Amino acid sequence: MGYTATYRFARISPRKVRLMADLVRGKFADEALELLRFQPHRGARMLEKVIRSALANAEDRRAPRLDELILTDVRVDGGPMFKRMMPRARGMASIIKRRMSHIRVTLE
Repeated sequence: MGYTATYRFARISPRKVRLMADLVRGKFADEALELLRFQPHRGARMLEKVIRSALANAEDRRAPRLDELILTDVRVDGGPMFKRMMPRARGMASIIKRRMSHIRVTLE
């Protein structure tokens, strides 16, 4: 039985958060929080919030052993994009894609 938490429409590119997700996948929840606390990346803060939320969900559902929960599924999917136009040389324009991501964590 898994305890999940999601952060939808996070204003960060999925590629940047996946580095942190690969770092903590398969680790104990408290160990993962310690690892993320010392990472300088903005995505680490977002992932840390989602893990804390999943732990709170487990506590709310009366999980038997909170200290033995493992991050089984850490998924960072792409969300919608804001598309903006940027003027370029000779009257052309290029598209800037401001990406969003959906961060999902499952503890078991």
